[in-house]
Amino acid sequence: MYKEVLRSIENIEIYPVISLLIFVIFFVAMFIWVIKVPKSYIDHMKSLPMEEDELTKNEP
Repeated sequence: MYKEVLRSIENIEIYPVISLLIFVIFFVAMFIWVIKVPKSYIDHMKSLPMEEDELTKNEP
């Protein structure tokens, strides 16, 4: 039954192609971002959980 419903939709064959393109573009963009991100940004983000801010210093 589902096959017949899907076959009746016009241009349905384009959706898997669009999904694959979105998937590939996202991961390629993330890979490029990871390669180009400055090391100082990575070090800053790495140290954030260990830093004490002024709010925690003043608490009893």
